[in-house]
Amino acid sequence: MSKRDDEDRGPVLHDKSTVIQEARVFNESPISPRKCRSLLARIVYLLYCGETFTVQEATQLFFGVTKLFQHKDPALRQMMYLVIKELSPIAEDVIMVTSSIMKDMQPNLEVVYRANAIRALCRITDAQAIQSVERYFKSAIVDRSTSISSASLVSAYHLHPMAREIIKRWSNEASEALTPKSSSSSNASSSSYLGFSGGSSAPPPGGYQAVQSSSHVTQYHALGLLFLIRQGDRMAVTKMIQQLSGGKGGSAASVLRNPMAVCMLIRYAGKVMEEDPNVHKQMYDLLENWLRHKSDMVNIEAARAICDMRNVTATELYRPVAVLQLFLTSPKPALKFAAIRTLNKLAQSHPAAVASCNHEMENMITDQNRSMATYAITTLLKTGTEQSVDRLMKQIGAFLNELTDEFKMIVVEAIRSLSLKFPQKQAAMLTFLSNMLRDEGGYDFKRTIVEAIFDMIKFIKDCKETALAHLCEFIEDCEFTKLSVRILHLLGIEGPKTPHPTKYIRYIYNRVVLENAVVRAAAVASLGKFGVQVGDKDGGAVGRSVEVLLNRCLDDVDDEVRDRAAMYLKVLHEKSLADVYVREEATFSLSALEAKLVAYVNDPEASEIAFDAGSIPKISREQAAQESARPSSLETMNAAVAPKAALESAPAPSAEESQSVYASQLAAVPEFADYGAVHKSTSKPVELTESEMEYVVSAVKHVFADHLVFQFNIANTIPDTVLEQVSVLMQPSDDSGLTEDFIIPVPSISASSPGVVYVSFTRDDPTSYAAGSFPCTLKFVSKEVDPSSGEPEEDGYPDEYQIEEIELGASDWVVPSYVTFASEWERLKAGSTATEVFALSSSESLKAACDSLIEVLGMEPLGGSEIPTSTSVHTLNLSGIVCGGGGKVLARSRMTFSTGQGVTLELSVRAEKEAAVQLIIGAI
Repeated sequence: MSKRDDEDRGPVLHDKSTVIQEARVFNESPISPRKCRSLLARIVYLLYCGETFTVQEATQLFFGVTKLFQHKDPALRQMMYLVIKELSPIAEDVIMVTSSIMKDMQPNLEVVYRANAIRALCRITDAQAIQSVERYFKSAIVDRSTSISSASLVSAYHLHPMAREIIKRWSNEASEALTPKSSSSSNASSSSYLGFSGGSSAPPPGGYQAVQSSSHVTQYHALGLLFLIRQGDRMAVTKMIQQLSGGKGGSAASVLRNPMAVCMLIRYAGKVMEEDPNVHKQMYDLLENWLRHKSDMVNIEAARAICDMRNVTATELYRPVAVLQLFLTSPKPALKFAAIRTLNKLAQSHPAAVASCNHEMENMITDQNRSMATYAITTLLKTGTEQSVDRLMKQIGAFLNELTDEFKMIVVEAIRSLSLKFPQKQAAMLTFLSNMLRDEGGYDFKRTIVEAIFDMIKFIKDCKETALAHLCEFIEDCEFTKLSVRILHLLGIEGPKTPHPTKYIRYIYNRVVLENAVVRAAAVASLGKFGVQVGDKDGGAVGRSVEVLLNRCLDDVDDEVRDRAAMYLKVLHEKSLADVYVREEATFSLSALEAKLVAYVNDPEASEIAFDAGSIPKISREQAAQESARPSSLETMNAAVAPKAALESAPAPSAEESQSVYASQLAAVPEFADYGAVHKSTSKPVELTESEMEYVVSAVKHVFADHLVFQFNIANTIPDTVLEQVSVLMQPSDDSGLTEDFIIPVPSISASSPGVVYVSFTRDDPTSYAAGSFPCTLKFVSKEVDPSSGEPEEDGYPDEYQIEEIELGASDWVVPSYVTFASEWERLKAGSTATEVFALSSSESLKAACDSLIEVLGMEPLGGSEIPTSTSVHTLNLSGIVCGGGGKVLARSRMTFSTGQGVTLELSVRAEKEAAVQLIIGAI
């Protein structure tokens, strides 16, 4: 069949059903290697194109392919192993071909497909069978053939997740593979499948031999495996880097001859340097030494590692920048591209250090490779002067249409940075960006431009009107719903603040007429904001016009659009609602709102009671933006019972996220099913023991409407001991107002499995708030672990362990909540109030007094008042919600500071209920 015939029959040849039917060729006798290779190639083609095979189809093909083991054709065997590797994750019972593969892995065989057999065996082996084949892999690692050794090393990467302890035993073999092979051994394997040694017309004994490479690529794979084995031990990794680097003044090539291996070692050095500041100087000296390596690849990697160092200084950057400057004039495009891209990234943080390369970068502007030209111009934009901006932007515009979206985004980011650096050039920048908005491009490209214009509106006040006008023109033809919604939202916020706000209403209403439901809803919200904030101008004409437009939206086919129009019409008629729905600077915490709604929906008695939105804490708009951008911390909170060391590297969750996760954990405990929704949980566990002690205990306090629950996270750090029947005994004082309900103990706690103990109390008077210290004792039965069986012994002894007292204060009953202080303070004027004067002699400054008050009261500081603007007089405004129906509470703290006397505090408290006032006043 000719190549032309194959192209014409392509769709039929590469159809899955046809391939499965033609699999009968595997059962023919004698086997035709040519037909089988062709069919195997088509199977691989289908898999690489994303074709999916069912388990039955994959199993049928897999065992059909394994029948080809009876034929010794090397090319057929290689293709067969490739198909076995691809089908093994899908097919069943693949481990049955282990014995056939192991025959091709015998050390005395010098066959070209031995490396393929090693890779295939890695794919079909499970955790239980690794020990039986371990010796084959270990012997292959030290094989004189580079391909076989590399195949075994790479297979160890794949086996490591399911057999870490076994792979650790291969450390000596990996170290031996890291040692450069002698020239004699290399010559001994010079024969290859591509040609026979000695000019013989027949292959050498043993079949075809694997190609022996002199590139020492085995070192690259061996180094990666050694790091994988030692990555949990920072000292071992540091020692490995020192041994393989050859030390300062030496040459890394004396140990590592493969440039890729040296590059990997450089990355490990950078990682160690970032994690351990104590070895910074030592690792920097090694990186600087690698700048003189004979390999260009190593020079580039070392320079990049130094440029990426945290808190790198101008002195440390001098050498790597000089090396990169030389590569900018290299005749090799790859080196030039790597150098300019590294300098482009460095220019974001250290433009002065990169400025010395401006001459070379200007010569690259006319480079035929537009990617390099783009990097050169954008780097010059970051390092250039105000006088060079116009010239550079003209040069960019000359070839902008030839770039891909990815490189256009790089240009936009450079323009954004430049506009903030030279605000007086904002007109030219906006014109350039608006022209790019009209060009063809994908969502990410257009979003980058819109974000750049948003930043200019935020930080450059003079360009607001012009920027908004460009955005209005863009949404007329915008094909991306998300961008239209974001721009409409910005118009609703910034448009009413401009001198001529009415000119934007036409653009907004056009979206109501011409766009989809999501954009129409955003346009209605934006119109409503114009009606509220600009409605009284021109004798109320603007408000009446907006009201007419909103009335038309009441007939929209989408319920969201109709609901928003009705809400904003209500706000226009009742001006008092504007402060809540339009001008309000605070918003609900979404995580707290979600937790409260879930608890409300799951409570069978809640259907008779209206949902109380007043109990949900509010946060500022800036805090809400940070909350939405923060990654989920569910994994971190679920690991709260782990030892402290296990959480040191985990990102700290926000207080709102903590409440949501703790609420989910408590809902899973049947004993708390009747307690209702949790009102507050302490966001950070209180440490009751030192982290180095044999038993590590921390506590979390949960406040319910009528109950108080203490959660004790307990970890056992003694590996050969198991704690059983673990509980915590608490002793509240007689006047605490708390009565113990029950203790939920932990059956068993080992070194690998921490546990949680819950202690529940009933609040005798829901209108009072307990405070004070609670002595705590850890009680358990200690049992030794039998070394032979790994199981705890039958006999144990009861024991007690004294832990620190747990404190209960005002901050445990108060949820921080953001409000507009002035209006809310005036509203609570008719409620319960109290004023007291205190002397805070221990406070050394107003800032220390503010921090102490915020911590003790657990309230939200408002308006940036947590940072004093004077060293002698300051006012701290605080807001919160008291749990258990205490309602809102505000505190105004007027403070004066004098040397020698400390801080004098006048604390004024206003709340909806008297108990909340007494709680705050009594906390000082």
